[in-house]
Order: sequence, then structure tokens, then C-alpha cells
Amino acid sequence: MEKLLLKNGNYIPKLGQGTWRLGENSKQRKSEVEALQFGIEKGLNLIDTAEMYGEGGAELIVKEAIKDFNRRDLFIVSKVYPHNASRKKIFSAVENTLKRLGSDYLDLYLLHWRGTVPLKETIDCFEEMVKQGIIKQWGVSNFDTDDMKELFSIRNGSNCVINQVLYHLGSRGTEYDLQNWLIENNTVMMAYCPLAQGGYLREELIKNKSIIEIAKNRNITVYQLLLGFVLNRKNTIAIPKATKKEHIEDNINSLEIVLNEDELKILNREFPAPNFKTWLDIV
Repeated sequence: MEKLLLKNGNYIPKLGQGTWRLGENSKQRKSEVEALQFGIEKGLNLIDTAEMYGEGGAELIVKEAIKDFNRRDLFIVSKVYPHNASRKKIFSAVENTLKRLGSDYLDLYLLHWRGTVPLKETIDCFEEMVKQGIIKQWGVSNFDTDDMKELFSIRNGSNCVINQVLYHLGSRGTEYDLQNWLIENNTVMMAYCPLAQGGYLREELIKNKSIIEIAKNRNITVYQLLLGFVLNRKNTIAIPKATKKEHIEDNINSLEIVLNEDELKILNREFPAPNFKTWLDIV
């Protein structure tokens, strides 16, 4: 599995498994656990979750899925609610997350989005957690360029290693300035919903004639093409969710897709990146 080097010297896999909407239906628990386990067996050792997902339910699914694997071989990410990101609440929040995960540390802990708690307060807590060994590193999610600049202006704010944002072929606003800013500041972008899960453009993407034709010519699925587009971006990780083994295998095979200039020209024509600043997409 290809990995990206983080600024603190650690490595993170280029492709992982998302868990949004997992742990919400007890009837699907077994299949969700088995899907994550299959992914790990196939080399997808990066798992992204959050205390918000199923109000802790997704973290419990992850706990069951990873219990028979060597924890050191895994890269587990979770996220804290903004209203739990204060000194008064964040240490209890991470403790609860670790209990649900059955782990004594997180490889990466993210602020899920900006709230009313001052960034300095959250950063100071993250830094203490790193020193205590509770987390190995920290980052943020749903931060736009101005948010990142403000974060980096605060003491230890530049220790942020990742910004997790929505990014897919139909949502390219981060290409205007955020992606370049992250590259210039040695901060990795983690793309959630890379297949436009939950997005209003999903149907438009998968039914687009040009996308279908490119996929057909390559003998791959439309979803593989969409994921390949994201994985082709410099400095970018993708964390698609998949609950079927065949979809997990398709995701892994997407790592081998290298789009040529003609294909990119067609995709850019069909779904161009904006040439002006847009609101950061969030789902």
C-alpha cells in the first residue's frame, strides 16, 4: 500500500476505509464488521471514524472489526465533536472514544469542524495528548484556507498534519486555493466522500456519458474512475466507505489507475474546477 509521509515523520496509507453511517442499524452490524475486516486483510489498514458516527456506534463496529488484528499494524483515526473540544470535555471525549475502540491510543485525532471553542484551547489539549501518548498526531476536518491560516498562526498550530475535507470530481472547490496551501505547508489532505456519497451530484456523475465511456475503455467501473481521479491528486488520501467485498477490491484496484492527459481533459470539461473562491462543501 502506497503511503504519504507526514510532517512529523510518520506515514499514512494513501487509501483507507470510511465508517460514516456505520453502527446505525443493528441488523447490519455483522456485515459491517466483516467488510472492515476484509479490507484490513486486503491491506486497507487506515480506518477513519468519529464519535459523531452513530453516536459512537461506528467506533464500536471498528472495535469489533480490529480485535483480532495487531493494533500496531493499523492506522486508526477518530474525530471529536466541536462542542467536546474544550479543555473541560475533550479528555473525557477521547477516553470514551478509546474505550469504544478498545485501544489505548489513536494514530490521528481530528477536530471534526470548527465550533465556538477557541482553537488555541483545542490545540493545547491535542499537544498534551501527544505528549501523554494518547494520540500520535492531530489534525482538523472541514477547514477552509482562511481557517487553516488562522490555525497555523496559533502556537503549535502548524503541528496539524492533516485536513479532512469533502472532495470528489463533482466538488472541486478545494482546488482553487486550499489544496495548494496544504501542499505549501506540508499538510496532507484527506478526502471524504470521494465517490460523492451523500452528495446531490452523485447521480449526475455516475450517469455521465463521458465518465461511462472512459470507464468502459479502461475496463473499470465508474466508481473506480471517480476514486482514481481523487487518488491521482498530489498530497491526497481517500477514505471511501464500502460494505461489500467486491467494492472494497474495486477500491484497492483504483490505486493502480493513472489518468492520462486526454482523460483528464474530458473530466475537466464535464466537471470543471471553479476559477473563483467557493464555499467549502460539507455533508
